[in-house]
Amino acid sequence: MKTLKLSPRDSRIAAVGLLLLALLLAYFLLLHWWFVAPLRDIAAQMDDLRDTQSRYAAAIAEKPLLQRRIAALGAGRAASSAFLPEDDPNTATADLMQRVVDAVGAHTQGGSCTVTQKMPVPNPQVAAGEPYRKAAASINLSCDIEPLVGVLQSLEQGTPYLFVDSLNIYRNPVTARQGSGPSLEVQFTLSGYVRPANTAPAGAASSPAPDGAADATGAMP
Repeated sequence: MKTLKLSPRDSRIAAVGLLLLALLLAYFLLLHWWFVAPLRDIAAQMDDLRDTQSRYAAAIAEKPLLQRRIAALGAGRAASSAFLPEDDPNTATADLMQRVVDAVGAHTQGGSCTVTQKMPVPNPQVAAGEPYRKAAASINLSCDIEPLVGVLQSLEQGTPYLFVDSLNIYRNPVTARQGSGPSLEVQFTLSGYVRPANTAPAGAASSPAPDGAADATGAMP
């Protein structure tokens, strides 16, 4: 078997190639993964931190302007029609009950509807962190279906924003057997938010008013 002999020139080229390969392996094994790669990762993290710092600095620079805008928005919302016009919860509760009476009196077509009981709810529950005072009243109605729908819609879709909670509807068995009088007995809690006593002045931070008209009525069984 003949052995292949390299010329001196080819031997030098092969030796240089093996040397380069050995240096490359040594670089990756001894330098890159131990020193270069960690340093590059640190440099990338520093770039990310500098980018984050620049964004926060820009946001901080805009803070006074944002505070003025929030204060102006809060003052406008506090003066809006979203709140009950009274600044006393007891007076506001009386207004809520009168609004129910007016709504019932305005919806007489398609059947009958009467207010059988209306009572103030003392110290109504307020969600944690809620900055506004709440007024609430417990309402009982005897209604046919068509005027009941009109009453609930008029209470929920107008202003100030009113909320119908704990809605219970059941059929009156007496009138159902006799075939006369309203067919449904209705119980619910009507609530609204009292206008803040002090409207936020321009330049002071203020909390936003309650969001949106109430649409959380319970479903009829």
